[in-house]
Amino acid sequence: MVNARLVFELEKQGCISPLQSDFRRGRSTFDNLVLLESQIRNAFVRRNHLVSIVFDIEKAYDRTWRYGILLTLFNFGFRGNLPIFLRNFLSRRTFRVRMGNFYSNHFIQTEGVPQGSVLSVTLFIIHLSQILNFLPSYVHGSLYVDDLQISCQGSNMNIIERQLQHAVNKLVAWCDKNGHTISAEKSRCVHFCRKRNTISAEKSRCVHFCRKLNIHLDPNIQIRYAPIPVVKEIRFLGVIFDRKLTFLPHILHLRKKCERSLNILKVLSRTSWGADRTSLLRIYQAVILSSIDYGCMVYGSARPTVLRRLYTIHHSALRICSGAFRTSPVEILYVICNQLPLHLRRQKISALYFFRAQSVPRHPIIQLTLPAFLHRLYAARPSHILLFCERAKMLLHASDFNNITIQSFDFFCFPPWDIPQFSYLNPFSGFDKSSTAPVTFQQLFHHHRYPYSSFIPIFTDGSKSDGHVGCGVVSTSDTLSYRLHNFCSVFAAELVAIFCAVREIFPSNQRQFIFYTDSMCALQTLSHYDFEMHPVALKILSILHFLRKEGFSIIFSWVPSHVGISGNEIADSIAKFASTFLTQDIPYSDVKKSFVSHLHTTWQNNWDLQMNNKLHFVKRFINMWPILPIRELDVKLTRLRIGHTRFMHKHLIFGERTPVCPTCHIDFSVTHILIECPSFKSHSIILIHHL
Repeated sequence: MVNARLVFELEKQGCISPLQSDFRRGRSTFDNLVLLESQIRNAFVRRNHLVSIVFDIEKAYDRTWRYGILLTLFNFGFRGNLPIFLRNFLSRRTFRVRMGNFYSNHFIQTEGVPQGSVLSVTLFIIHLSQILNFLPSYVHGSLYVDDLQISCQGSNMNIIERQLQHAVNKLVAWCDKNGHTISAEKSRCVHFCRKRNTISAEKSRCVHFCRKLNIHLDPNIQIRYAPIPVVKEIRFLGVIFDRKLTFLPHILHLRKKCERSLNILKVLSRTSWGADRTSLLRIYQAVILSSIDYGCMVYGSARPTVLRRLYTIHHSALRICSGAFRTSPVEILYVICNQLPLHLRRQKISALYFFRAQSVPRHPIIQLTLPAFLHRLYAARPSHILLFCERAKMLLHASDFNNITIQSFDFFCFPPWDIPQFSYLNPFSGFDKSSTAPVTFQQLFHHHRYPYSSFIPIFTDGSKSDGHVGCGVVSTSDTLSYRLHNFCSVFAAELVAIFCAVREIFPSNQRQFIFYTDSMCALQTLSHYDFEMHPVALKILSILHFLRKEGFSIIFSWVPSHVGISGNEIADSIAKFASTFLTQDIPYSDVKKSFVSHLHTTWQNNWDLQMNNKLHFVKRFINMWPILPIRELDVKLTRLRIGHTRFMHKHLIFGERTPVCPTCHIDFSVTHILIECPSFKSHSIILIHHL
């Protein structure tokens, strides 16, 4: 409870830096990765150097200065009982060590925050986030928990070195003042540069001679006279950045890691007793594919020849899960396992991350817009890879998703101590629509209206059909109808209809209204408040909260659709034929669903071109086939569907001759044996009879 209230006030007042990404709603490690990659790309296209330093703060969690936390809260303006509660929460903490069944004496923990408490994480980031305020304006930084990274770019390495050394000195001074220690030995520095005449200071024998030849030396940054090691690549938040940003070391490391994990699938995929395909695919997605997906919006900018090294992992795993023969084409593997190709999967993850970032207020990724001169530089130097936001825009432009605006989430619309209460009536409970006559519902509705005759009825409805999404509002004095974007779902249309209706009653002189909707899902959503609920639902609750303070008495009720209730029928009709477009941002959930559907359509179109594919003959549409629970039978059936079996395709592996039918004098195939060959006709009839 205390943590929820503290986080609400911190986020509302903007106390935490937007460059601190941990333990915050709508934020993740991907934000820091994309920020660093974008800075490096911009430095490359300007033919500049960029030096990045990743610091190691020793025992940051256990050495957090408790008085520093309270001082930071005081500077933020927190007064009263909350600081007193936090002081008592942090003080008088003890710990002891257990070895077997024996315990040590109790020791007093003078500094640090308690491990395992939900409040400790918030207090830690409050304190450590202040270190970003001491960075100079020419040095960029980001934080994820205690993973601090700073970078500086320029054309002159000497200037970069002086600027970074000044920033490091300020960070060390802050750490000394607040009880932290930065380890020079465990910290790492990388000099990102695409110029060929770059050499490390260790390999150069004469610095003066190197400068005369215009050779770019690596920087010499020190922490208390101890140099920070300069490396060729660095692991930052799980992704390896090399100095030329090829991501080849990361992909090689990822491939080696996934190859070891493939042994799990090999052990569980025995033909006679192995796990079924569904279980194997779930293990693959959880253990291997999750590692491939992580950070793909960043390392996905690598060259296609580099990314191709991961395809063998994907294909090998799908062959193991399905039991397909090694000669089976990869397009068949994707369809038989209902798994997207890796390039489409990277597009999906990148686009959804970009959409998600647009839905989060004050997200730092959205601010990475290219100025005009950088646009010209990228256009003049097409060999340079664009930064993530520009790559995402190009991807969305090719798929007609570029002219949409994502509706932002307001995670902190309501304070935790004033959560809105919402309830609705259901006068038709206990009556099944499939077994109840419409006239019964009409009578129930008229009976329900009698005690609420003083309330003005307003009917709302949403409609979605091919190429049309609309909403309608019907009241005693007026009707409203709007057309929405085609990406909007019918659920969003229902909520927008309620939102428009609630907004329209604001200038009215009446104070008693009752809203009727046939969307039970919308009413249930409004009655279960959540921080990440639908943004239109949040707007509805916000308006209702304000109207009730102004003296409005508002009731919501559910009505069944298409049973002859006049107001509901009119609202449904005008929603279907709405023509006036409503300027409304699209919710993230609807854009996500539309983009995933678009990718599936793209995949289906590519599959439709595989006319000579053996599986395409029996499976025209991509979806998941029912799986036999017995592994041996499922593998045999899969190989028959694919058309690649050991009898007909082992010659490709052993370099033998293709088996030929002695009767028809053509190559053996599954279709030929089961359908075409007259020699096997009697066996086929018996087999079909048993089936």
